[in-house]
Amino acid sequence: MNIPPEFIVFFSSMLPITELRGAIPLGFLIGLPADVTFIYAIVGNFLPVFLILWVLDPISKFLSRHIAFFEKFFDKLYKRTHDKHLDAIEKYGPIFLIIFVAIPLPGSGAWTGSLIAFLFGIKYWKALLYIFVGLLGAATIITLGSMGVVSLF
Repeated sequence: MNIPPEFIVFFSSMLPITELRGAIPLGFLIGLPADVTFIYAIVGNFLPVFLILWVLDPISKFLSRHIAFFEKFFDKLYKRTHDKHLDAIEKYGPIFLIIFVAIPLPGSGAWTGSLIAFLFGIKYWKALLYIFVGLLGAATIITLGSMGVVSLF
């Protein structure tokens, strides 16, 4: 079975571990041009954001109401995330979410950015916009780093 390299980049960028931070270097490694890699990685990384932001609230409410473990889990998750990022959200507002998603470090990215947007009550369409802008920044940094134009470390 021969999987097209564009699909490899697309699907690997959807994963919460790799996101586009792993997919873009992979695209270069398997021989895709920079522009193709860039586009497939952004689209693949952005698609789960729609679903995460759309279903996180109803799913967390349902699970919290019906299973005590999840009520404690979501309370702890909310408190930890809220405490960790409250000062930055209050100080920088939406710019914080854009920068958080754009910074190419482990633990940042679209998946975690979606969780932060949900926990801080950022409206769906605004969260999508901020996360998308952050992804453009991250993809630009990773692409330039993968091409050797800028040093990532």
